[in-house]
Amino acid sequence: IFEAIESIVHKLGIENGVVRFEIKEAAPTKYGLDEVEMMFSANKGVDPKEIKFVASGGEFSRLIFAIKYLIADKTALPTVIFDEIDTGISGEIAIQMVTMMKAMAQNHQVIAISHLPQFAAGGDAHYFVYKDHSAARSVSNIRKLAADERVLEIAKMIGGENPSEMAINSSRELLGITT
Repeated sequence: IFEAIESIVHKLGIENGVVRFEIKEAAPTKYGLDEVEMMFSANKGVDPKEIKFVASGGEFSRLIFAIKYLIADKTALPTVIFDEIDTGISGEIAIQMVTMMKAMAQNHQVIAISHLPQFAAGGDAHYFVYKDHSAARSVSNIRKLAADERVLEIAKMIGGENPSEMAINSSRELLGITT
C-alpha cells in the first residue's frame, strides 16, 4: 500500500516522498494486537520518521488526500468529504488535486470545503456558507451560488472583499468561462 500512497504523493509534487509503515506488537486490546505507525520523508536521503515530526502542513494535506483517494477507489463510499485539505497547497498542486477529485467524482459525491480558488472553481456546484447574525443567536446557513455569484465569490478568494477586474477575469479563467 505504501507504494500506491507514494505514487500519488509524487504526482502531487513531493517527488522524493517515501512512506513506510512500522508495525510493532502491542498488548491485546479491542483494537488488535499491533501498533501501526505511518512513517514519512519528503526529502531525498532522509530516513522516514513519524509524520507529526517531519511533515509540513502541505505535505500532511497531500498525504491525507492520497490516502482518501486510494480508499475511495477501493470502497463504495457514497460521499467523500475534504475539509480544508488545501492547507499549504497552491498553484499546480491544487490543480492536480482538483483533477484527481474530478476523477473521484465519477463514482462518488465529492464535497470540498475550501478557501482556495482552484478548488472552488473545480466543482460542478458552488455553495456559499455564511453566518446569519440577524437574530438573537447566530446561525450558519448555506446557499447554492448562481453562475455570476460564483464568479464574484471566487474573485473575492483571489483579490479580497472588493475584487479588481483582474481578479474577476482570473476567476472566469479558473471557471473556464470566456467572455
